[in-house]
Amino acid sequence: MLPFFLTIFVMTFSFLQAELPKEILRPTILVGSPIRQDPAILMEFLLSLHRIDQKEKDYELHYYFIDDNTDPNSQNILKQFAASKQDRCTIANPHQPMQLSEYDQENESHIWPVEVTWKVAAFKDSIIDHAKKEEYDFIFLIDSDLVLHPKTIDQLLSDKKDIVSNIFWTAWMPNSKEFPQVWLYDEYKQYEIAIRETLSPEEEILRSNAFCEKLRKPGVFEVGGLGACTLISRAALNKGVSFEKIKNITFWGEDRHFCVRAAALGIPLFVDTHYPAYHIYRKSALAGVEDYKRQTEKEVKPLDKQRITLAMIMRNEADQYLEPMLKSARTYITDAVIIDDQSDDNSAALCETLLAGIPLKLIKNTRSLFSNEHLLREQLWSETVKTNPDWILILDADEIFEESFKDKVQELTANNEIDAYYFRLYDFWDENHYRADSLWRAHDFYRPFLIRYRPEEIYTFKQSAQHCGRMPLEINQWKKYALSDLRLKHLGWARKENREKKYKRYLELDPQGIHGSMSQYFSILDENPNLIEWKE
Repeated sequence: MLPFFLTIFVMTFSFLQAELPKEILRPTILVGSPIRQDPAILMEFLLSLHRIDQKEKDYELHYYFIDDNTDPNSQNILKQFAASKQDRCTIANPHQPMQLSEYDQENESHIWPVEVTWKVAAFKDSIIDHAKKEEYDFIFLIDSDLVLHPKTIDQLLSDKKDIVSNIFWTAWMPNSKEFPQVWLYDEYKQYEIAIRETLSPEEEILRSNAFCEKLRKPGVFEVGGLGACTLISRAALNKGVSFEKIKNITFWGEDRHFCVRAAALGIPLFVDTHYPAYHIYRKSALAGVEDYKRQTEKEVKPLDKQRITLAMIMRNEADQYLEPMLKSARTYITDAVIIDDQSDDNSAALCETLLAGIPLKLIKNTRSLFSNEHLLREQLWSETVKTNPDWILILDADEIFEESFKDKVQELTANNEIDAYYFRLYDFWDENHYRADSLWRAHDFYRPFLIRYRPEEIYTFKQSAQHCGRMPLEINQWKKYALSDLRLKHLGWARKENREKKYKRYLELDPQGIHGSMSQYFSILDENPNLIEWKE
């Protein structure tokens, strides 16, 4: 479901240093979270982490999750995320799993029994122990019901504080006012008050409103308590911060004890309000996630800076339609990523010649993957997104857009409201006619060929040996798409000898019609198909 994808520079922190070192070449950050979460909420949480974890960052993210889930779906989602991060994600099992009856996440509010609070505290401290043992530069402790802005960690690092939380707002009861997760005094006092000062209820409300109003503005502010979304430096860890219960304090919640201990150690606490996270406090809040994502998406580049990357798989195409296809494509693409699937002709050299002057990433497979098409498609996608494209155009070596496409494609990619364009594909049976009958109706349907690359997404392919589709499955769920009248010519069937080869190949690779249609396979050799003349 989710197939999505070290050099560690160890920097020395002074144990007594209040400020962070001025120079950290590429800090390592351990993202840690104890997790028992609803699958839908967990998915949004992990997707937001994936949006942050992109290449060309000034830091490196590792992950340490304590899997306290009882729902197998949540467990699988977590494992799939870990697999996508390869050796940068550790999933640990708790020594004392919470029992089902111990934690009640009802619709109105969350009920945390006292004993569960201290189990969670122990989970968090075990993450801290791991971070200290592995000498991470920072630890980022986060609850699994948050969705982060992609710039969250960049901003927190820029604050150069030993302990700083990213703000989020929550209506603790339905239809009530939202409050931040940070406070000034005691357990959750969100207003200024002096020792022994007595305030009327009205004055408490006025001061609380002033505090909240201040936090609605972008900035970094000192607070007395924080939690749930916190960046902690190695210096603070080495001073002894932890979530362990302080015996002579009865405050509820492990975050309170963490903050009191930090203050006693002389470590000030801060909140950053530049990029508020989104809190899925109850399932009904899932409905607002898409709006939050849209608000946080990166700005689309202007027309003259849009990059259109051709992504293509080929094998022995030199004597077919590769030359006219590339001559057409180079009139509108800016980059190309091509997988040569073990060609034994000069297809690769032809690509290099015909795309001269255009950035080309050419990968030559020494072992063909054609019998497992999804592996080829996954390889092409992986290599393409490594180039950080703006738009991806996935074509085969025998597909050519009609001439007017080159004049209109920049207009398409300049539309900030569209993420995917769908086109009709016409199967040519000779140079000037396409086939149209009950079995050959590709041109009656619109399919995605040109998409905006959204790095915040996780992409997966249908696990099928043949006919797996050229686009990731997730594209079909995108809501910001458009149908284009520009047409795409498919010339792979245009020669009789090619049809005969494909007929034999399909029957060899899919003799039972498991991945396709036997009726369509047999129809390939029809002597008198219905053909329609093509007109530009």
